[in-house]
Amino acid sequence: MLARLIGWVLLALVRLLTGAQARWLGCPPKAEQRIYFANHQSHLDLVMIWAALPEELRSTTRPIAARDYWANTPLKRWITTEVFNAIYVERGGSAAQPAEPGSAAAMEPLLPLIEALKSGDSIIIFPEGTRGHTGEPQKFKSGLYTLATLFPDVVLVPAWIDNVQRVMPKGEVVPVPILCSVTFGAPIRLAPSEERRSFLDRARAAVLALRDE
Repeated sequence: MLARLIGWVLLALVRLLTGAQARWLGCPPKAEQRIYFANHQSHLDLVMIWAALPEELRSTTRPIAARDYWANTPLKRWITTEVFNAIYVERGGSAAQPAEPGSAAAMEPLLPLIEALKSGDSIIIFPEGTRGHTGEPQKFKSGLYTLATLFPDVVLVPAWIDNVQRVMPKGEVVPVPILCSVTFGAPIRLAPSEERRSFLDRARAAVLALRDE
């Protein structure tokens, strides 16, 4: 009950600060298992997508969260586990690892995401792995490709988060009100025999294409 109440308070706060506008251009919000993959420019990215989803989808959609940031105080740890139902990942090994797909090194950081998908949850990932500051997504790392290979029936939905880096610039602790939006695009699929880099570049292009929509 407390987590639900705090969730509503956070939702109201996020919408007050950012507007949290959801723009469903390529697909409607739908109760199906999905992997939402988006650009990454702020620690608030996971909060923005969470707030943009309809209530019925928030309960079954789990964002990834950097453990060293979101679990470094009891309050943030409680919020990410009890309110967001987040999946903790280690910094630098989020939804991707610079190792050969299928290798033990590549699979280890993905295990919590794999377990979430096996249980039927949807997830939110940031395939860049770390926050970018150039206005364009960095090259996507291999985790999205691995998950798409392991779960071919899960729908892959690109998303573009706009302006959130201005709400909480790097190094700042006090957010400032800025109108933000999350644009969801048309789902993509891993084509038969498609190579890893080709798929990841296509997925990145699908996210980037939403920037000017």
